[in-house]
Amino acid sequence: MQLKTTFLTAFFFSIFMYSQDIPQDYFRNPLDIEPILSGTFAELRSNHFHSGIDIKTQQVEGLNVYATASGHVARIKISPWGYGKAIYIQHPNGYTTVYAHLKKFTPKIEAYVKKKQYQKEKFAIELFPKDYELPITKGDIIAFSGNTGGSGGPHLHYEIRDRKERPMNPMLFGFKVKDHTKPSINGVYAYSMNDTSQVNHHNDLHKIKLSLTKDGNYITSTVYAYGEIGFGINTYDKQDQAHNKNGVYNIQSFVNGNPSFELDFRKFSFSESRYLNRLIDYSYFKRKKSRIQKLFKEPNNPLSIIKNVNEKGLIHLKEGDHVNYVITVTDFKGNKRTITIPLEGKKMEITHFKKKTESLHHAFANKETYLENNGKSVYIPKGALYDNQPIIFETKGDTIEIGDKNIPLHKNITLSFYSDNKFENKDMSKLYVSRLGYKNEPYQYVSTYKKEGKISGKTKTFGKFTISTDSIGPIITPLNLYKGKWMSKSKYLQIKIVDKLTGIKKYRATINGKWILMEYNPKKNKLTYDFNDKVVTEAEHNFKLVVLDNVGNSSTFETTFYRKY
Repeated sequence: MQLKTTFLTAFFFSIFMYSQDIPQDYFRNPLDIEPILSGTFAELRSNHFHSGIDIKTQQVEGLNVYATASGHVARIKISPWGYGKAIYIQHPNGYTTVYAHLKKFTPKIEAYVKKKQYQKEKFAIELFPKDYELPITKGDIIAFSGNTGGSGGPHLHYEIRDRKERPMNPMLFGFKVKDHTKPSINGVYAYSMNDTSQVNHHNDLHKIKLSLTKDGNYITSTVYAYGEIGFGINTYDKQDQAHNKNGVYNIQSFVNGNPSFELDFRKFSFSESRYLNRLIDYSYFKRKKSRIQKLFKEPNNPLSIIKNVNEKGLIHLKEGDHVNYVITVTDFKGNKRTITIPLEGKKMEITHFKKKTESLHHAFANKETYLENNGKSVYIPKGALYDNQPIIFETKGDTIEIGDKNIPLHKNITLSFYSDNKFENKDMSKLYVSRLGYKNEPYQYVSTYKKEGKISGKTKTFGKFTISTDSIGPIITPLNLYKGKWMSKSKYLQIKIVDKLTGIKKYRATINGKWILMEYNPKKNKLTYDFNDKVVTEAEHNFKLVVLDNVGNSSTFETTFYRKY
């Protein structure tokens, strides 16, 4: 009981000390509804940590979004991907707030943005207004909630960043969410760190059986282990009124009551976010679609969220040793689960061994690797891998197989196919590098460039790759338009565009020769023009749309419709 009290006291003391310089009443709620979260700060996402909180908008779009403090709009970014439509407000105290996946902006900001879009003739745009152009007062409506960009459903993504543009947990600023639920534990896993280590007859990944105690915590039977071992945990948290499996706030481990390792999800830098793939068991995630967070620090892991590391978070067991290993998992409200694992040093017969990759080729973490065969090559730059390791490299026919998809890449690698006789009768401009999927069918375009007799592609994923051909232009389908149609009562002009092989690269739409702003929604493959833009006021509208894919195939749609204003 005394040990548990010590953990809890230390946890709340650390929050108290950390929050002394963080304003608690400076920022208001960005919505005028009770905050219910579908995503928490720094929770584990694909290749990155979540940089804010996701606030539910009752499954609808169009809710008022308020400036949480006074300041000025310092940045506006619009993209079909990522944050979609986003506003960044700079505040006098040095913090920046971010509001993303917006449906649209309020009239003044909307007019400012559209003017720039028409000047640049671009939908996707990034703007940096002067501090006097768009001043904001706390509580001003700045936008309306939406589902733009990479959003998987209507919600508001909200961030608070410090002076160095590092995202911080908004909960630290007094943002209140109801939460009386302890974090959930899906599993605890033991790692044998070398060939002579073992846990319960296992030299490979071993799941530890947990028993729930009356107080809601967990304990295990004695775990017999020998050598250098580490632990990992699969865990999530739920807030009140929501079923979402969100990220936790803090994970700590202790060896005989002494700190061993801590994950402190308060703040991080965007530059380090991809190192999430070093923190988790990436191979397990690719195979099981579930993330284990490793509670030990490996080489090439500079994550700033890792704190209080002793002996790299690892345990060294000799025959006869007795160690009490404890893991605590806590959410921001202080709801906590504790897992107690009694360890006994004991060398046993190993019956489960790690799988090893046998290969003639090796790649390195801290120096570049170049592999070449049969007119094909792979370049792996320094820092692309986290570990030195044997690596698959095979070239058969028109394909390159490189690495294992269960191995993470931190940087792009370059695949190159050198031109020879097999390309002579093909239009080089229509060739591209593609990733091979199930049954070796091309299924994903890889960013491709051509230079000096070779075709190259850049990718951050290992796998099988080949050269494919795309000679088919994008498909253009009008959704509410036909030749000669009167559209005086229509609010929008909508077109569907699809390219099945290499994807849409760019598009351009005009009416009577004048560029019009068509917003692109890739989730629905839809372009939308708002007639309120009033680019053309004549009755006759000669509409033209040109769409290009990523190898330059072009499709054009033209028609004439009529409208009175």
